[in-house]
Amino acid sequence: MKASLPIRCAALVAIVPGLVGCGSATIGTVGQPAMGKWVAPVVRTPDGGQLQTTIYYGPWQCSAAFLSRCESKCAAQGHALMGCMWLADIKGDWKGRYLFMPAEAGGRLAITHCCCDYPKVSNTQRLRDQWSSARDRFRDEWASEFGAWPTTSAGKKFPGHHIFDLGHGGPPVAPGNVLPVPADIHQTFNDEYPACYAPGGKWLTPGPERPYVD
Repeated sequence: MKASLPIRCAALVAIVPGLVGCGSATIGTVGQPAMGKWVAPVVRTPDGGQLQTTIYYGPWQCSAAFLSRCESKCAAQGHALMGCMWLADIKGDWKGRYLFMPAEAGGRLAITHCCCDYPKVSNTQRLRDQWSSARDRFRDEWASEFGAWPTTSAGKKFPGHHIFDLGHGGPPVAPGNVLPVPADIHQTFNDEYPACYAPGGKWLTPGPERPYVD
């Protein structure tokens, strides 16, 4: 007999606080494949189970619900919403035992960024230097949760993308603010961020609830 556990979204939210929306964004969708995908090695969890993480990469326009959350977040900080980027989905699949029976559980996190009308900062290089100094330690800590930091087929490590960008004062080494991203997609993110902060762009237009397929 197999037990089915509830979606363990709350546990994943603790890893990426304040930057995500929980949901099953890809179930039943008829959209296009994600721009990129990374599948982590299976890691042991403290409860004796096994966890495998998959990251699906956008960027996609935020759903109406995510835009609404961003608008509220910006307003609470005294800012206007300029746009919202749905950067990636993190999917976690857990297998183990519950009440002595085989069990499975999982959840997804939508990694989004709210482009409020934050002022640009002048100390970007200092923030970049902080990230450079902490990069190796950060990757090791990330690996303890998800498995080894992603690499290319040639063994080159993925860049770390700052979800709340350093140019607008994002924290350089906060655990929930750095996401490993393939280099080409990282460049796409960086190219699109200025448009997200610009008035009247596509990133202020709602996108679909399910923008991609697994």
